[in-house]
Amino acid sequence: MSITSIPFSAYELMPQEEKLLRESVPGKLFIGLPKESSMEEKRVCLTPDAVESLVAHGHEVWVEEGAGVESSFEDDEYRKAGATITVDRKKIFSCPLVFKVSPPTMDEIGMMQTGSALISALQLKTIDLDYINALKSKKITAIALEYLTDEDGSHPMTQSLGEIAGISSVHIATELMSQTHHGKGQLFGNISGLPPTEVVVFGAGTAATAAAKTALELGAQVKVFDHSVARLRRLQNQLKHPISTSILDPKNMIKALRRCDVAIGALWGKSRAPIVVSESMTSIMKKGAVIIDIAIDSGGCFETSEVTTHDQPTQTKYGVIHYGVPNIPARYPKTASLSMSHICLPLLLHISEQGGVPQSVKNHEGFRSGVYLYRGVLTHQTVADWWGITYTPIELLLI
Repeated sequence: MSITSIPFSAYELMPQEEKLLRESVPGKLFIGLPKESSMEEKRVCLTPDAVESLVAHGHEVWVEEGAGVESSFEDDEYRKAGATITVDRKKIFSCPLVFKVSPPTMDEIGMMQTGSALISALQLKTIDLDYINALKSKKITAIALEYLTDEDGSHPMTQSLGEIAGISSVHIATELMSQTHHGKGQLFGNISGLPPTEVVVFGAGTAATAAAKTALELGAQVKVFDHSVARLRRLQNQLKHPISTSILDPKNMIKALRRCDVAIGALWGKSRAPIVVSESMTSIMKKGAVIIDIAIDSGGCFETSEVTTHDQPTQTKYGVIHYGVPNIPARYPKTASLSMSHICLPLLLHISEQGGVPQSVKNHEGFRSGVYLYRGVLTHQTVADWWGITYTPIELLLI
């Protein structure tokens, strides 16, 4: 009888190759931590305490001289933690795993080893297709910090930095309202016998919730606008405090903007932030009122917003002070660095436990969600859609 004539049921009885689960073998990591070169980026991904923990687990960390200085972490602290300090950027970027905040520049990509791994923010709106192609040519596996997910599907890095941005927005507003910063000399809060500060927040996500919570704690009267009733309901439940909410209804928005002392924009869209406050709406706000546009990184929620810098953070239009500095967490680099490090350290230890980046990509869905290039192949739909190019689902590369 030929093999082709054997009935299918007979195959089921024949000895089959057994597929065994391959156990992960912990591996040593060689991590390069460069000094950030992007304008006004002062954060660092790993604090000395995190480095000390990594070294204690047998890993090697190379830190570029001055990498943590802007975040108040001195080179000696990293040295005492067990890191190797060097002024040679080529050595940092030649490490098998490069770990940084902002995406590397083209020159920095040129210093990376073929087949190495990169963990950084992607900041899609700040890069071009040449960046992706440069990583492709080096067959880099690239992981975006903002795309990583937790077990519940949330994005820990985005949430952490959003919380910092939301809290910061209120503190910045308190400064700008003072006469020292050319404001109208009003104290943010609720003083006995005086009407409280009125704050309008656009958005009901992490940053908006943090802003509303901080303003309420300072005694302000807060009104929140969002396009989703479900998000507004969730925000009310989180705050556990009487708060006025509304959908994005123009009449209610005009009424609130006419009365408010501070307006905070914290709405984001898929490509750019939606403009919900027109120029005509801004023109009816009180003289000396303050706008903090957290979403300026994505274009801003206010039509009158423009990008500013930490050195010259404000401009005035229609008598209203506008704050449009992107990347607000970089204003507080030590706090932001500590927060990032607390998220990144467990990530690196997990990579080690899995036996390296490739195994971690295969075995951890939350880590896999952050991969946008796998060994030089574009794998993330969001990135592909941004330029209208093709991509390969990462699951097809892991078979």
